[in-house]
Amino acid sequence: MRKAAARRSKILEILDETNKVNVTELSEHFSVSEVTIRNDLDKLEKNKLLVRAHGGAFKTNNLALAVSEKKSINRDLKRLIGKTAVGLIQENDSIILDSGTTTFEIASNLGKFKEITVISNALDIVNNLAQFDNLKVYMPGGYLKEFSMSLVGPMAERNLKQLFCNKLFLGVDSIRSNVGFFTHHMEEAYLNQIMIEIAEEVIVVADSTKFKKTGLAFIQNFEHIDKVITDDGIDENDLKMLQKNNVEVLIAGKGE
Repeated sequence: MRKAAARRSKILEILDETNKVNVTELSEHFSVSEVTIRNDLDKLEKNKLLVRAHGGAFKTNNLALAVSEKKSINRDLKRLIGKTAVGLIQENDSIILDSGTTTFEIASNLGKFKEITVISNALDIVNNLAQFDNLKVYMPGGYLKEFSMSLVGPMAERNLKQLFCNKLFLGVDSIRSNVGFFTHHMEEAYLNQIMIEIAEEVIVVADSTKFKKTGLAFIQNFEHIDKVITDDGIDENDLKMLQKNNVEVLIAGKGE
């Protein structure tokens, strides 16, 4: 079962990069039968993670993956970005960790601090933070959006408006050139806008594939973002676009 899960996660990564996959090519790549690959693709389609076609499968551009599926995609890049983000945090900081798989990696690296305050609307992140005794952790409340394991809605919005933080680490689903940042869910987009309003510094954490994706719900334009932490796979045009919009770009792992 673990081999099948790992193979399917890798298929999603390949699909994310190429937009389509071929059964014969995948069979050769993984050294398994074409029947096995077809079963993998059928399983992924049943979970609405791709669209099957004759001889292979296609990516859906507006694909919104569940948080459990997202964690297996580009995991090494997300870990690297998470460690770079932690380097920006100082003792006694108050920070917001938005829901997301990259912000989850930030949470995993907070054990070295003696005292910081963490605000998060993500159940998986708060559960991860429970392993550390030195953190003050706050949740804004709200109703559970199971797809992203996050709390949203009027209660979360009202409670966040009463707070202030030094740094917001924001995960996004899409970055559109000269437009701004997007997510797949309207409720989360509005909550993200409030997070941006109450943060002294706004830092987007996103691997370079997010520049090639689309999202339904607009979060904010570049004017309200201070930094973007990404990986060295970022396209030169996207890098120049961010710099033109006065956004500082940090490449995870560079110089470490």
